[in-house]
Amino acid sequence: MSGGVTLTLWGLAGTFVLIALHVPVGVAMGIAGVVGFGVLAGFGPALAMLASETSNNPASLDLATIPLFVLMGSFASMAGLSEDLYRLAYAVVGHRRGGLAMATVGGCAGFGAVCGSSVATAATFGKASLPSMLTRGYAPGFAAGTVASGGTLGILIPPSSIMVIYAVLSRN
Repeated sequence: MSGGVTLTLWGLAGTFVLIALHVPVGVAMGIAGVVGFGVLAGFGPALAMLASETSNNPASLDLATIPLFVLMGSFASMAGLSEDLYRLAYAVVGHRRGGLAMATVGGCAGFGAVCGSSVATAATFGKASLPSMLTRGYAPGFAAGTVASGGTLGILIPPSSIMVIYAVLSRN
């Protein structure tokens, strides 16, 4: 194996050992990255990079979008957008068998696109759609599973908060 592959495997093993020792995942990955870069380029440049990157990335104006997405989701929730999206999706597919479940997932997708948070989407639609699913005879496990699975769309549909963080960290 080449030296880069060996170093990568050692870094990966070191990360897993640190995680097994209950070091937080981000810290374990950071330690492995700094040590790996230090082995390749020297520890002076590695520590300089550590100091500059940890101060430059949080100061990025691109990260200002995250609190604005959360604020927009709060405004949308308080304005009743989740109930409106739910009613719209129900009007489109509610007449079909399982239409209420499909409407829940469709409403979650629409609200997730506005909010950007899976937790907020699942919590909002838990209040908006779960009671009506239960009163219409859906099994409680199925109804809760529908809301939970639809809520995960909040993190997948842009503008997702996690996607914004990944984009800021991965740009050059």
